[in-house]
Amino acid sequence: MKAANSTKSEPRYRVQVLERVFRILDLLASHPDKATLPKIAESLRLHKSTAHRLLMILEAERYIERTGSGQYRIGSRVMELGLAALSKLDLYDVAGPHLRELVDETGETAHLAVLRDGDVVSLLNVDGRQTLRTPGAVGARRPAYCTATGKALLAAASDAEVDAVLKARELKAFTRKTITSPARFRAELRSTLKRGYSVDDEEWEVGLRCIGAAVRDSSGAAVAAISISGPVFRIDSSRVPVLSSVVLRVAANLSRSLGYHPA
Repeated sequence: MKAANSTKSEPRYRVQVLERVFRILDLLASHPDKATLPKIAESLRLHKSTAHRLLMILEAERYIERTGSGQYRIGSRVMELGLAALSKLDLYDVAGPHLRELVDETGETAHLAVLRDGDVVSLLNVDGRQTLRTPGAVGARRPAYCTATGKALLAAASDAEVDAVLKARELKAFTRKTITSPARFRAELRSTLKRGYSVDDEEWEVGLRCIGAAVRDSSGAAVAAISISGPVFRIDSSRVPVLSSVVLRVAANLSRSLGYHPA
């Protein structure tokens, strides 16, 4: 009977060990000030001998490292696993559910685009639920300076990158609202960066308004942008604050899915 009871309790014991290991890793990642053995044991309510045994195993497998002052920190093995996982992420695949969420919450068509040679190239579009909607073609190129995704990406770019775009092309007017002055366009990028989201206010097409936000990867670089688009009578000025908050939240969630962690 004792052997049977021992066998039954063993899986639970293993689960408990795993839970404690994960809690230790979470603690070291989020609270480096509690990285000594006594503080780890106290924070996780573990006996010192138990905490020490788990730390020794994690250290031997390079999941944690011990400094010269006796503190513990996340080890190189965790970093290796993280980089390996991030290398497998495909922006197209990861973005799909987030764009569908954007459509569900706003009702408008959602887009994912990247910046290439001063243009934005469409990677993925999810049609809105409205009868009157703005479909997009995957692979379509549009000038970055008069689109919401382009403005979001250029606002996150360096001054040198923006200079290169402005020197390489004329700011041609597609509508009467298109920004054609380099100075005014730079001011628009500063406003975009300050508020976090971009707006294409009938600058590419009359009657069309778009709201965009940049998407960042694990390095912090803006690798893409998402946006919603719809007719101005639906995306009117009164709805922009509400819709922009949704776009910003979905962009942040997608960025986290790509490994981005803001400071």
